Amino acid sequence: MASIFSKIVNGEIPSHKIVEDENYLAFLDITPLVEGHVLVIPKKEVDYIFDLDDELYTGLLLFAKKVARQLKTAIPCKRIGVAVIGLEVPHAHVHLVPLNQMDDINFSRPKMKVTNEELAITAEKIKAVV
Repeated sequence: MASIFSKIVNGEIPSHKIVEDENYLAFLDITPLVEGHVLVIPKKEVDYIFDLDDELYTGLLLFAKKVARQLKTAIPCKRIGVAVIGLEVPHAHVHLVPLNQMDDINFSRPKMKVTNEELAITAEKIKAVV
């Protein structure tokens, strides 16, 4: 059965896409830790990040690096944090989280509740950065 991320890739579930190419997709987390929390995935569904072949793995990280630069310009923050948890969705993914303090990337704290309109505004801010 396809993961929720594969359904996003296939257009079966809507998302707030930031950028994509033939192999990778970056989109907003719908329950973010902070504004601008982005998920970066390979379009090919592989459950565990360390099961990705070397080319897909390094490509994912290079793609995430480009997205992180774009994100840092769009969302005022000190740094972009990177996390790979891999338990919540069986599809390899990287979290990019704008950081102003360490707690901004604490996954055990309550997530933000944001509207679809707020996500759309954030997505447009990030996409506007070239």
